[in-house]
Amino acid sequence: MLKMAQTAAPANPDIEDIVENFALLDDWDDRYRYVIELGRGLTPLPDADRNDGNKVQGCTSQVWVATSVRHGTAAPLLDFVGDSDAHIVRGLVAILLAMVSGRTAPEILAADPIALFEKLGLREHLTPQRSNGFRSMVRRIKADAQAAMAAAA
Repeated sequence: MLKMAQTAAPANPDIEDIVENFALLDDWDDRYRYVIELGRGLTPLPDADRNDGNKVQGCTSQVWVATSVRHGTAAPLLDFVGDSDAHIVRGLVAILLAMVSGRTAPEILAADPIALFEKLGLREHLTPQRSNGFRSMVRRIKADAQAAMAAAA
């Protein structure tokens, strides 16, 4: 659910740092632990944002993504906070938000989180349900970016 915001959301980990850290970890068990650690570092999701409007449909685990939109630039900027009831999924949320939060709507629409998901080797090591859930999160975030662009037009 989109909401208007005047201030920026706290910064998520830098996506380039995440990619570099993945490259340093040879063992999948280490990568798995790193994904979980990324999830632990997520900005806590306020209880008020754990609602049906923010719930991502299509995920086996419960996942919430709250979107806020900032105007005042050429294109709307979107900030995201999210959470999940599953540790590994919470880490996937952290990776996705690192890629898209604080970016303009056109940047989000042009981004390819699925390619990053595959580049990091996540698809081959996670269940199809987790992969489908990640795709659902991506669809939700891109829909929010599209809605922000339409509202700004």
